[in-house]
Amino acid sequence: MRLPTYRAIHMWRRNRDVFRQLWWSMAPAFMIEPILLLLALGLGFGSYMGVVNGTDYIYYIVPGVLASYAMTTATFECTYGVYFRMEYRKTYDAIMATPLTIEDIVTGEILWGGTRSIITSTIILMVALAFGLIESWWALLIPLAAYMVGLLFSCLAIIFVSLASSLYSFNYYFTLFVAPMTFFSGAFFPLDRLPDIVRDISPFLPLTPAVELMRGLVTGNFSVDTLVSFLIIAATTAVLFIIALILMRRRVVE
Repeated sequence: MRLPTYRAIHMWRRNRDVFRQLWWSMAPAFMIEPILLLLALGLGFGSYMGVVNGTDYIYYIVPGVLASYAMTTATFECTYGVYFRMEYRKTYDAIMATPLTIEDIVTGEILWGGTRSIITSTIILMVALAFGLIESWWALLIPLAAYMVGLLFSCLAIIFVSLASSLYSFNYYFTLFVAPMTFFSGAFFPLDRLPDIVRDISPFLPLTPAVELMRGLVTGNFSVDTLVSFLIIAATTAVLFIIALILMRRRVVE
């Protein structure tokens, strides 16, 4: 494994330029869908849930929507997006004919995954602000928190890409990992209302600290758990980043 260099920014710029041209075709996924989910669950399902942990349900799910879509956006970008560029479009082969190494490419992909999370979370944040669902000025740090969450799940996604045998392998990743984690991390339902086995598993899910961090920023109610969540995200991302670099070098170069 080699260390990534400043050239990783060129991969980030490449993805940014493509996004500028195609953003309108991606709008339903990163703009409309999370807004519909927030309103449908908050206003529709919320009428049945009532008060959750001392607050209306729609207020409760705002941090969960922010965290889960920061995860989902980065995950889609760094699973299907990375796999298509690597296997079908042969983008990596072309770029590696330049001074960029595979480590530069992977780093640029991960940075772009985090950037996509910023874009999505900022849109959700603006909608939440418009509906008066944000309770603290600390919410201004939500895009930064979303970037951290995006980096974490970009690393996880690329690790899976390095092991995937085909495009269809991602069905397992999304069905058995991403989808259950969305519901078992406290994003949409309080953990104390879930079965014991879910409460035991939840602390080990990477989305759980992301939800806790977002909840602290949205409400302004910081605790030791909020700080611990931040540290868990940072430390986990650092470890996963190294693993992603090693495995992608083995997949693409060796």
